[in-house]
Amino acid sequence: MVGADRDYPPYEFLDAEGQPAGYNVELTRAIAEVMGLRVAFRFGDWAEIRAALEAGEIDALQGISFSEARAGTLDFAPPHAIVQHALFARKGTPEVTSLDALRGKEVIVFGGGIMDEELTRRGMGAALVRTGTPADAMRLLASGRHDYVALALLPGVYIARELGLSNVEPVARAVASEPYGYAVRKGNAALLARLDEGLAILKKTGRYDAIHQRWLGVLEPRGLSWETALRWAAIVLVPLLAVLGAVLLWSRSLSRQVAQRTASLAAEVKERQRAMEELRRHQAELLQADKLAALGVLVSGVAHEINNPTGLILLDTTTVRAALLDALDALDARGDTDGLALAGLPYRRMREELPQLLDEMAQSGRRIQRIVEDLKDFARRDDAPPLAPVDLNEVARAAARLAGAALRKATARFELELAPALPAVLGSAQRIEQVVVNLLVNASEALPAPGRGVRLTTRREDGRVVLEVRDEGVGIAAEHLARVEEPFFTTKRSGGGTGLGLSVSAGIVKEHGGTLALTSTPGAGTTATLTLPAAPEAAAA
Repeated sequence: MVGADRDYPPYEFLDAEGQPAGYNVELTRAIAEVMGLRVAFRFGDWAEIRAALEAGEIDALQGISFSEARAGTLDFAPPHAIVQHALFARKGTPEVTSLDALRGKEVIVFGGGIMDEELTRRGMGAALVRTGTPADAMRLLASGRHDYVALALLPGVYIARELGLSNVEPVARAVASEPYGYAVRKGNAALLARLDEGLAILKKTGRYDAIHQRWLGVLEPRGLSWETALRWAAIVLVPLLAVLGAVLLWSRSLSRQVAQRTASLAAEVKERQRAMEELRRHQAELLQADKLAALGVLVSGVAHEINNPTGLILLDTTTVRAALLDALDALDARGDTDGLALAGLPYRRMREELPQLLDEMAQSGRRIQRIVEDLKDFARRDDAPPLAPVDLNEVARAAARLAGAALRKATARFELELAPALPAVLGSAQRIEQVVVNLLVNASEALPAPGRGVRLTTRREDGRVVLEVRDEGVGIAAEHLARVEEPFFTTKRSGGGTGLGLSVSAGIVKEHGGTLALTSTPGAGTTATLTLPAAPEAAAA
């Protein structure tokens, strides 16, 4: 039967489930295992456990500090730990450095503990404030009462951390050092020898070190052996010497490196300035690109708003035409239309022209509707376009309608020649249409006068479908032709160009497995050739 203090962590204590725990408990169980002993633990107040040992109710104490006074009634095994005793105080309390400096102070001690006995031996016993457990002593100090607690360092630190006593700290960490180990009643040499032998076995096998490190190592600094000190010295000094040697070698070349760096610094500063200018230019161009994206969203919304009244106009025009024809038939049946005038014009003339006017209105409404639909398709975002067979002739017609205003403004000679029975291509009609519109707009912007023309043609060529836009414009200079597909490169910046059109178009064509080639003669014009693979079924046909 082994006695233990119920509240002396981390050495021995009862855990949250009421089970024995701590460094002493694990050490005793390990000794019992290697020595073939059966052990049971009896936990209680320290004074109760001390009395139980003296009365023979228990066989040993697994953790007790050695003193000459205690050796008069107990036999001690060699210590399995050295306990450092400390003084704890509330933050802001004046520091003390020794036990004798506690004279005249209000000191709390763990009743019956070694600090109680030591301070009593020094003549301070009458002024001590005694508590039943170390935790009670620490709580009493944290509550603002009394000046100091004299207690073993590790239990004090452990209890302050576990209880969250953030206003308490050790002000003197080593006011006393006491051997700490097993003790039995005077004369029980056999049990003492077995405990001593078990402890020696644990130290030889390394289990003692593991137990000590697990419970006390995280709280208590360990001294270094000569071997450990030499090993760490080698680990530190060898790299340090290597670093010093490297520093010496480096310093010899430092002057040369500084000179080289100084020579290149001016060029580097100039390059950075150029990079900053380029960055500001790109930021401005990205802002313009964002404006264009926003414009696309706006165009889509406006097109939707236009489509609604256009549909109403088409519906009402049909109804009005039917009503007009009925009214004209009724007037004709009466036969007295001579001299009748409508809108200041003779009835007979209006009888012929009104239906034609309504037909023209309906035709114009359908044209508006078609343009709106083309505009909506063009502006629609298509980040992951579905692949489907696309009629390139239909795409060319839709693109010509969308670019019609720009073409009519730029030229009086726009030609659209579409090859019959053109095979389909596999891709996104909206994306391909975007490319063709961009080519047509670029061609119209390149024309210097309305007398110059633009020609859009399609043809089939070796399993591929070709769309060609040829203009009679100013052409592209040779030094610019290689850069026209670079993002943000443009020769039309003063006219609002962003340099994104051909870059985006080239990316779309590449997505479709095609090519976009430009040839140009300055002063004579430019030809843009879009080549796409025919859809598998069409190519086989």
